[in-house]
Amino acid sequence: MSDRGRHDSTERRDGRAMRAFRLDELEAERAANDGAYLQFLRERNMSVGLYALDAGQLDPQQPHKEDEVYFVVSGRASITVGTETTQVGRGSVVYVPAGVPHKFHHITEDLRVMVVFSPPES
Repeated sequence: MSDRGRHDSTERRDGRAMRAFRLDELEAERAANDGAYLQFLRERNMSVGLYALDAGQLDPQQPHKEDEVYFVVSGRASITVGTETTQVGRGSVVYVPAGVPHKFHHITEDLRVMVVFSPPES
């Protein structure tokens, strides 16, 4: 899957480039595509996407084969990972080991979450 969203790029001599993204533009692209998830960066060792769940919505995701890190950009909810539950809000960071069942629930404010998968989501 190719990178998505408008981004700035600076080419380096070794052929690698920095990529910078604007959250508002990523959110607009995600919404325009009517999807809950927008992958906007994919590299050899990781992928990054924006995940959105509206207040009251059910989280349909299943366990992944990859480790995940969630960074809550906005909203409020609870998340259960395995048998542990915690409340999350703007600024919360949650690590989910590969293969462990997890779900957001009791979503009281529209939730926007940056998700990092390693290795890249398959």
